[in-house]
Amino acid sequence: MKYTLTKNSIEVCGKKLFQIKAEMSFGIVKKGELGGYIEKVDNLSQDGNAWVYGDAWVYGNAEVYGDARVSGNARVYGDAEVYGDAWVYGNAEVYGKIKISFGHFFGMRYDKEEIKFKENEGQEIIYKGEAKFDEEDEIEVIQP
Repeated sequence: MKYTLTKNSIEVCGKKLFQIKAEMSFGIVKKGELGGYIEKVDNLSQDGNAWVYGDAWVYGNAEVYGDARVSGNARVYGDAEVYGDAWVYGNAEVYGKIKISFGHFFGMRYDKEEIKFKENEGQEIIYKGEAKFDEEDEIEVIQP
């Protein structure tokens, strides 16, 4: 068994979520490490290196599996699936009928919210609000 549900719990939207604990070392997770919170064992696979970290929550019919990571204050719920090499982190919310199989997901765009892009060596920096870039192309968001 890769992990167990601890007695540490929180109440979210009328659902009881339990903190997870690694029962063996795998990927970058060490045996005994406490993780984030899930509602039930169906939310996080016992196979692969998938893990829910820190204050992240996974509940409802959501599933995290493969080598996927959910961390920070991220919330995954509804019928969402996070799998493969996908990372969901920050204050991201993933819900509804969405599948994320690779890449990094850290937020959503809401009604007509202006999202900006800046290319940097074949990658795009995505941000909202005002931002300034220094000569090394580091971004500082001034007003989210």
